[in-house]
Amino acid sequence: MGSQTIILTAALLLWSVGFLILGRLRRRVGEAPANNSPASFSIVIPARNEARNLPVLLRSIAEQPIRPLEVIVVDDASTDRTAEVAGHCGATVIASLALPEGWRGKTWACHQGANAARGDLLLFVDADTWFEKNGLPRILAAYQIGALSVGPFHAVGRPYEQLSAFFNLIMAAGTVPHGLFGQMLLVDRENYRRVGGHEAVKERILENFCLADQFRRAGIPVRSLMGQGVFAFRMYPNGFGELIEGWTKGFASGAARTPRWLLLLIVAWLTGMMLPVGSAPFSIWAVLLYMLFAAQLAVMFRQVGAFRWYAALLYPVPLVFYFVVFTWSMLRSGRQVTWKGRDIRAD
Repeated sequence: MGSQTIILTAALLLWSVGFLILGRLRRRVGEAPANNSPASFSIVIPARNEARNLPVLLRSIAEQPIRPLEVIVVDDASTDRTAEVAGHCGATVIASLALPEGWRGKTWACHQGANAARGDLLLFVDADTWFEKNGLPRILAAYQIGALSVGPFHAVGRPYEQLSAFFNLIMAAGTVPHGLFGQMLLVDRENYRRVGGHEAVKERILENFCLADQFRRAGIPVRSLMGQGVFAFRMYPNGFGELIEGWTKGFASGAARTPRWLLLLIVAWLTGMMLPVGSAPFSIWAVLLYMLFAAQLAVMFRQVGAFRWYAALLYPVPLVFYFVVFTWSMLRSGRQVTWKGRDIRAD
């Protein structure tokens, strides 16, 4: 058996591993029962310079068939019209107190919002997200006990945003079904307080990973689902630099918190898809195997975002970008990075 045959056989085996990952991505929020009557819930939105995004989110909440007890926007020292826009859209606006030593802006804002909220359930959502039609009742119907998180479907706009494909895919595969996404958390007040809330993870950029650990250590169930057709967001729409800055600030640390066996599985799968690209000479079998990976990725990418067909067909481009930014994120871990106008230490 020649070396190329061995390489391509190994790639084919690793291609089959991808279906184990795909199975995780197909755990989605179901339909809401017609007679669903949720407990009272408060929505808490930490917001720093989100005047552009807030109207989309707040309008999506107002258009849902059920209403929260309150929508609280915590204005985290914004320099734009965040507070004015939030108030105009009907939200209760809280001006954040000065950021204490040892806190991150988001965790401090969530902490203040939770203290002000009156609902039995607390629903924390990022300001750059929105609910799809009937999305809110479906999420509440999916809630059972403990902590629930729904991974938002990525609305992809400009061509450079296609480069986020592998980041979104690996983030989702590493989170579902027993982790927490950073963009949304639904938890009952009692269990939130039991683990110390956001104060327990006050210094973390990736507070979702640390909160999940807190819940699990306390024996509180943690569950996550994919949110296609239910919950959405658009990541880093303000240019290529923002995209690199956003993924650099802690992605490597987040990946390190993925279960070891799953991380090894993902690494093996990613390695496999580069084998047909590097095989020499480039045979018809290498081409066919390349197309198998491209077809598999086309299905996977559509589970996590509105990625175009060429992101999968030209997958070595976003994959190399992923490896470069991931490596840069590892090198920047523990160092100063800039995010939303603040200098912070990366996780």
